[in-house]
Amino acid sequence: MNVFERLRSGEAIDIRDEDYQREAHGEMDRCRQLCFEINATPPKDREKIVELENELLDGQMKDGTFFTPPFQVDLANCLKLGKNVFANHGLTVMSLGGIEIEDGVMLGPEVGLFTVNHEPENIRVIMTKKIHIKRNAWIGARVNILPGVTIGENAIVGTGSIVTKDIPDNAVVVGNPARVVKMIEKK
Repeated sequence: MNVFERLRSGEAIDIRDEDYQREAHGEMDRCRQLCFEINATPPKDREKIVELENELLDGQMKDGTFFTPPFQVDLANCLKLGKNVFANHGLTVMSLGGIEIEDGVMLGPEVGLFTVNHEPENIRVIMTKKIHIKRNAWIGARVNILPGVTIGENAIVGTGSIVTKDIPDNAVVVGNPARVVKMIEKK
């Protein structure tokens, strides 16, 4: 079992672990280099940006999916994207625990997706939980989504919210911590 599978199975790992250093840091180095290249590419060269994004994300930038530079993805091998996903500039993705973003999701500027946490008694020990963002969710500007959260289908997360718990389908949430303020009635 590799370090990514170990973490996703619930194991806590010391970041000084040799497997972690080799496997996770190898992917982090690859991603940092590609993010640097993407973020340094002129905006008018959209073809080159998409080519580099596909190299970073294993060909997932298709069917309308696009991330607007600049952005930072630390572990692209732990990120699964659907069709027609859009992320505005300033996206920060810490995906060691796994992130799945389904079809039609929109992410506003400066959204943060964080799947990693540290053991309070030993901050060198990490544990992870997956983030799942379901179809057609809309994540507002500067929203932070914490480990283990599922955002429901068609949910709307208001600007600046910090999401610490699962959000139901068709809910509108705001605040810190995010809380449901209304439900969207589907026609």
